[in-house]
Amino acid sequence: MVKLGHKGEELAVDYLRQKGYSIIQRNFKTSLGEIDIIARDKETLVFIEVKTRESLEYGQPFESVTVAKRRKIAHVATLFLKKLREVPSCRFDIVSICHKRGKPEFDLIRDAFEI
Repeated sequence: MVKLGHKGEELAVDYLRQKGYSIIQRNFKTSLGEIDIIARDKETLVFIEVKTRESLEYGQPFESVTVAKRRKIAHVATLFLKKLREVPSCRFDIVSICHKRGKPEFDLIRDAFEI
């Protein structure tokens, strides 16, 4: 059985490609945490958190990206950026996926938060 989070990330990658994003890396891990997807949207480097739920019983998936989670993502993104020669324009997006009647519904929140 495929875990819901992994399945959500697979769906998110396909969805983002359809939206014109170029996927650079998936599951960028450090000792501080992980970023689900790193992509380019035209000239902008985008750090993407994916949240997937099977129902809305506990709220929208994106609502689980707390202030603490955002801070952790920002720290990991900083480590990624330190590896680059020059710092590009960047932003943080959230892909929120909820399965309704067996079909995934997507909500892309561009520029979801700042650091």
